[in-house]
Amino acid sequence: MTTSLEATFREEWPRAVGILTRVLGDLALAEDAVQDAFAKAIERWPRDGTPRSPGAWIVATARNGAIDKIRRERTFARKAELLARLEAVPAEEDADVSTIPDERLALLFTCCHPALAVDARIALTLREVGGLETREIARGFLVGETTMSQRLVRAKRRVREAGIPFRVPPDEILPDRVPDVLRVIYLVFNEGYAASDGDALVRADLCAEAVRLAKLLCVLMPDEPEAFGLLGLLLLQDSRREARVGPDGELVLLADQDRTLWDRRAIDEGLRVLRRAEAHGRPGRYQLQAAIAAGHAEGTDPQTIAAVYDALLQIDPSPVVRLNRAVAIALAGDVAKALDLIDRLDELDGYAYLHAARADLLRRLERDDEAAASYRAALALTDNAPERRFLEGRLREVEGRDVRA
Repeated sequence: MTTSLEATFREEWPRAVGILTRVLGDLALAEDAVQDAFAKAIERWPRDGTPRSPGAWIVATARNGAIDKIRRERTFARKAELLARLEAVPAEEDADVSTIPDERLALLFTCCHPALAVDARIALTLREVGGLETREIARGFLVGETTMSQRLVRAKRRVREAGIPFRVPPDEILPDRVPDVLRVIYLVFNEGYAASDGDALVRADLCAEAVRLAKLLCVLMPDEPEAFGLLGLLLLQDSRREARVGPDGELVLLADQDRTLWDRRAIDEGLRVLRRAEAHGRPGRYQLQAAIAAGHAEGTDPQTIAAVYDALLQIDPSPVVRLNRAVAIALAGDVAKALDLIDRLDELDGYAYLHAARADLLRRLERDDEAAASYRAALALTDNAPERRFLEGRLREVEGRDVRA
C-alpha cells in the first residue's frame, strides 16, 4: 500500500465503517464492504489517480459492493430492508460525505462495550477505529496474524450475538460508559510504553496509535475533561520515549534520564491539553495522573508530586495507585515509610513492578539479602528483555555488595 493510500486508510476507514454499520446494522458486513472498497482502491488508484474525494469514493464503492453482496446472499425480506436503507448512502464517488453524520464516536463506544472481553475491546478498537490492519495489530501484541484474525472474528461475532447497540450511549448512562473507552486507549498506550514481553521496551507504533485515538476522542467529545486529561497524560509520558532506552537498549529510570532527549513539543502540547481539561473544574483520575507527569516534566519537587498522589488516591484507591504513591513518597525522601506501605500491598504479589519497587527500596536501605530476593521475584514475573537485563544488573549489584561486605 502506498503512503497516500495508507494515510487515506487510517483517516477514512473508521468513518466509512461507521457509516455502513449504521445503515446495515452489522459491523462484520460493513467491514467486509469497506475492506473490498480499499482493495479496489489499491488496484485502481495507482493506475487511474487518486479521486478528488477519496472518502466519498470509498463510501460509494463500499455501498455498491454491499448492494451486490446482499443481492446475492441475503433472504428476500432482509434483502429488501437493507437495500432500501443503502439508498440513503451517496452513490456518487465525489459526493460531499461531510453531510453524513460522523459515526466514529458510536463506533468507538461499540468497540469498547463492557460486554466484550478487554483483549477483544483493544483489538477491535485498533482495527475499526484506529484503522490498523490485522497484521499490524498482531505485530504490536506479538501474536500471529492468524491468531489476531480469529480474535477479531470472535469479537465481531460477540457484538452481533450480544446485541451490542451501535450508538453513543444516552445521556443517563454516558458518564458510566466513558471510562470504558478511556481505559481501552490507556491500555493500548501502556502496552506500547512498557511492553509486557519481547525484545523492545517501547513499541512506538502502539504509543502513537493511542495518542491518535485520544486526539480523535477529544475531537468527538470536546466537553469531556477526562478525554483531554488522558491525552495530556499520554503526550507527557510519550515525550520521554527516547530517553527511556539507552544506546544498547537498556532501561533508563526516570531519575537517570537525559532530559535533553525529552520531546519538548510533546511536553508543551501535553501541558496545554491538561490546562484545558483542568479549566472544566471536574478533576478525574487521568487529569491527576497527567498532573503528576507534568510535575516530572517541569521539575516539580517530589513532595508536591506525592501530594498529587494523595488526591488521586481519593478518586482511585486501587493497589497500583497506592504502589505508585509509595514510590513517590520514597522519591520525596521517606524510604522507610514507602517500604512499609509497599509491604502492605499483598494483593499485588503477582505484579512484577511491586517486587521491583520493593527491591529498589531495600537496596537503598542496604538490606541486600532481602533486595536480592525481591529482584528474583520481579524477574520471575517479567518477560520483557530490557527490563530483565536491568533487574539482573541490579541483582548482581546487591549480591556483589553483600559478598564484599
